[in-house]
Amino acid sequence: MGCAISGLAAKAEFGERNTDAAAPAAPVHPTEAQIQMIKDSWKVIRDDIAKVGIIMFVRLFETHPECKDVFFLFRDVEDLERLRTSRELRAHGLRVMSFIEKSVARLDHLERLEALALELGKSHYHYNAPPKYYSYVGTEFISAVQPILKERWTSELEEAWKTMFQYVTSLMKQGYQEESNRQRQLAVSPKERLDKRNTAL
Repeated sequence: MGCAISGLAAKAEFGERNTDAAAPAAPVHPTEAQIQMIKDSWKVIRDDIAKVGIIMFVRLFETHPECKDVFFLFRDVEDLERLRTSRELRAHGLRVMSFIEKSVARLDHLERLEALALELGKSHYHYNAPPKYYSYVGTEFISAVQPILKERWTSELEEAWKTMFQYVTSLMKQGYQEESNRQRQLAVSPKERLDKRNTAL
């Protein structure tokens, strides 16, 4: 990838910060100054969202080929150059960019952003897309937009986008876990649920 946040740096930046599953840290949302920086830079980025979406996913598959396993349509594609012209990849990239756009728009209404991210995490449970992959998208997004923003790109802006992606991915992971727990509960037979209820009394 050729950027400072690729490879191991990406895992350190966007990886799990708290390994204690019983007590996850509350996600830290961007500051007001960071929100303004994100919104200002988005005005430039949104003109190239289709391009950014494709670059982001091609880079994702280059740096983390195991991610292709989550995508049925791209699982067996070895020629990453062919992906650059894929209508399906373009469509998926646009969906992800649309989610990023909605996230940026909701930064002033964190309860709405929280609901959006939790719901996306829940839907990713049904797509069989585990949380370990979520943070990679933020890393690749940042790599894709740096050349577009050129001299507007600063370390402060990079930190603002990282904070937003960490916030959103932590909520998505929470949503995924909630849905996983709900599905596990639904899988318990009615008799087992009744037995558990009786022993709790």
